[in-house]
Amino acid sequence: MLKTILIALDDSELADRVIQTLQKLVLPKDGKVILCHVFPPLESEMELPADRPHPESSTFSYLQIEKQLQSYQALLPVESDVELVTGDPAEEIIRLANIYKADLIIIGSRGLTGMKRIVQGSVSSQVVEEANCSVLVVKPS
Repeated sequence: MLKTILIALDDSELADRVIQTLQKLVLPKDGKVILCHVFPPLESEMELPADRPHPESSTFSYLQIEKQLQSYQALLPVESDVELVTGDPAEEIIRLANIYKADLIIIGSRGLTGMKRIVQGSVSSQVVEEANCSVLVVKPS
């Protein structure tokens, strides 16, 4: 039974499709959904002291993503949490899935091929390979 589901969302239009896929699943009443977004660390932010504020552009982006995840959260019929973290996307998704003991990860695939896939990497492929639970990859339409 799928009791705990981790939904990994980015800020693309694919996020809506991932949520639509989740809504097609039959979730138990005592189920839990974790909506997460991973911000990749910016090189300039890596050097900022922890006790200093981050640039306003990153704060705006953070608030915008948080608001979007909360709007998805309002659509869910089960208990849910929102996780906003910074780090390597695949590593953080897997880490959160392990913390929450997720039964399933749902993630979108950007459909990269060829050189773009080699250069940019495939987060969904890495998650499928390294996750301790099942992974549902939602493809673009």
